[in-house]
Amino acid sequence: MAAVELPYNWAMKTAGSIAHSMPRKFFRRYLPSHESVRNHRFLARFGGLLQHPNLWHLNRHSVAGGVAIGMFSGLVPGPLQMLTAALLAVALRVNLPVALVTTLYTNPFTIGPLYLLAYMIGRLILGRNGAAFSHPPEIDWSHLVTSLELFLRWILSMGAPLAFGLVTLAVGLAALAYACVQIGWRAYVIHAWHKRRERRSEHGR
Repeated sequence: MAAVELPYNWAMKTAGSIAHSMPRKFFRRYLPSHESVRNHRFLARFGGLLQHPNLWHLNRHSVAGGVAIGMFSGLVPGPLQMLTAALLAVALRVNLPVALVTTLYTNPFTIGPLYLLAYMIGRLILGRNGAAFSHPPEIDWSHLVTSLELFLRWILSMGAPLAFGLVTLAVGLAALAYACVQIGWRAYVIHAWHKRRERRSEHGR
């Protein structure tokens, strides 16, 4: 049995290393460069902390962790999503660019429905009604302090249902995203190995 497993495991590792290059190429095509991330006005203050190699590695665990952090941080209220993603990525040492880019799933078109969903989840958890839901105020980057004050007032007006709902939805999306990336990456590696095995079988005929 061991004699059979050894070549199989070796083939899986070889095919895996080849298959991993395809997801890496995909992510490198769309991710920001190391320099642009390090020089970002909000991230430059991290300094030497951004030198850790795990923050830039593109592998299944690092990418899955980055996506999960991005999904969680994307629901952080106000314009602090990327800063939260950076802090968590540095602390947990997962891919930083992936975490930053993933936060962009929340935008002016999606933030309203997502916060409404979070509010409904919070009401369901707490079993009580809250204030009628209203769309969150837009962030005016030219008047950031004022915008943050308005956003904080809006959150307080929504009360506990929104707060509990946001935490629940953020954790749920992060866990789902992590599992999906792990399963999808692994499935791609296995699929690539089978394809390579079929091609070798055809050439050997």
